[in-house]
Amino acid sequence: MTGPSRAGARFFVDAWDPAYGASFEAAGGGGPAAPSSAQVDAGVELPATDWRAVDVRRDVAAPDVVLLVDGVRRIDASVWTAEDDGGSFPGIAASYAAGVVRCDLERGAAELAGTRVARGLFTASPSVQDVVAGAIRYPVHRVSGTGELSKLPAAVQGPLTALEVAVSDAVRTDGDLLVVDGPLRSRRNLPRTLGYIKTQHSQYLDGRLTAVVTGLAPGQRCPVFRLGTAWGGYSWYLRLPVAGGAPWAGVVRVECSAELTEAEAIELADLSLVTLPRFASTPYKDPRAPQNLIPIAGLERRLRAMLGDARLLHRVLTAAARGIRR
Repeated sequence: MTGPSRAGARFFVDAWDPAYGASFEAAGGGGPAAPSSAQVDAGVELPATDWRAVDVRRDVAAPDVVLLVDGVRRIDASVWTAEDDGGSFPGIAASYAAGVVRCDLERGAAELAGTRVARGLFTASPSVQDVVAGAIRYPVHRVSGTGELSKLPAAVQGPLTALEVAVSDAVRTDGDLLVVDGPLRSRRNLPRTLGYIKTQHSQYLDGRLTAVVTGLAPGQRCPVFRLGTAWGGYSWYLRLPVAGGAPWAGVVRVECSAELTEAEAIELADLSLVTLPRFASTPYKDPRAPQNLIPIAGLERRLRAMLGDARLLHRVLTAAARGIRR
């Protein structure tokens, strides 16, 4: 939604439900907030001086099968340890799950292909043991450093990523296109795999190249570029079907492995353009439309239900802690 301010300037209302943040982190409303220090090679597909919107190529067909992978996590309780020397360490008891939706584009059918649930106690304590209460188990994941409470949620990402890799490997066959919800991180060695980033945090391109991105029409992408980050790889932006709005409305960033050749990366970029837009969600169905893809939204709901009752798990953990103190 747009409208005039008192000075006559236009403003935009993000289509996402405010509970989910925003589809981009705005710096004065103009787009991703933080300029990135990453080295960018904009000339992978086209010279930077020739950058323009890229349309669907007529000779590119969508794959027969697309696998969409996602994971969810939840903190069930914050804990503190009591060490023999009188010290104490913070910790979090977390539940997390990963799953895969198999979309058969030839048949127009989607099915849940596999799920896994795990739990863990994340702390820097050198002495705490696994928490076991009946069938519920929280194995210890020891983190390095002092284990500040504010940094512990990030420690869940590694085991969650490993769970996503395991569940996708169990159902994948040659030729399937794998789409990971979020950055690829340590999954860059997986073949025919795309990282799908629906919220834009960093500004990778200069103003002139960014103008190409914000000028994309639905169903168009920008040329492929390469990021020189620690998790460097090929990347591109595309705009999903959207009924107008802010400059970054409906824009997602897609990435693939740096181990690919430039030609292979461009081929995957073309493939993403004929594949991802068909999964775009609509505002009346999803508060994060169109970026939160329909199969991913359904998968997230299923995985969160599989994590179990948060209140019950909190009571189980509280009872287990009381038992340990006795």
